[in-house]
Amino acid sequence: MTSPDNSPSRPAQTYADRSYRSPAALVCGVLLLALLAWLGIDALVNGVARTRLLAVAGLLLGVPLITAFTLRPVVRANAERLTVRNPFRTITLPWGSVEDLRASFSCEVFAGDKKYQLWSIPVSLRQRKRANRRAAKVGAAVRGAEPVDVQRASADQSLDELRELRERNAGREEAQGAVAVRWSYEILAPLAVGAVALVVLLAL
Repeated sequence: MTSPDNSPSRPAQTYADRSYRSPAALVCGVLLLALLAWLGIDALVNGVARTRLLAVAGLLLGVPLITAFTLRPVVRANAERLTVRNPFRTITLPWGSVEDLRASFSCEVFAGDKKYQLWSIPVSLRQRKRANRRAAKVGAAVRGAEPVDVQRASADQSLDELRELRERNAGREEAQGAVAVRWSYEILAPLAVGAVALVVLLAL
């Protein structure tokens, strides 16, 4: 007997995109950029010519570097693909190409013979230990009673959701294809210019 959701007379069910970011990284990034902007503007307004050039080079290096490691990382998932935006590249993985998702010391997705890290889902070993202790205490307290749902560490919860999406959608025709990797030249180009300029200015 065919489920109503799989009936050919109905369109395939779609799911809204899910986004995973690190709130701590976002806050840290905004604060660091604000500090860098304050120092850079002060140097540009009050500094001598060499100081101003160093400030410009420092901003060209610092702004994309901070942005890359704090504001840029995100993981997006929908019914067709997993998109991983890391500091210097974006990886697009159709669900059919994803073999596994793991969280040990970091969260990782495996496709073919490649492994890609999920920068925006950091693993907190301390949080995981607390969650395991809570689970052990609850298990001891309700032994023999109805099972109780115990909250897991946030990284483990996120990986559970992504695994569920993969299992649900990996067989869909729209979720097939090869892994695509794109380098983030909008980050790398100004970073390289700033680094070279800073080295040259410091060498003079």
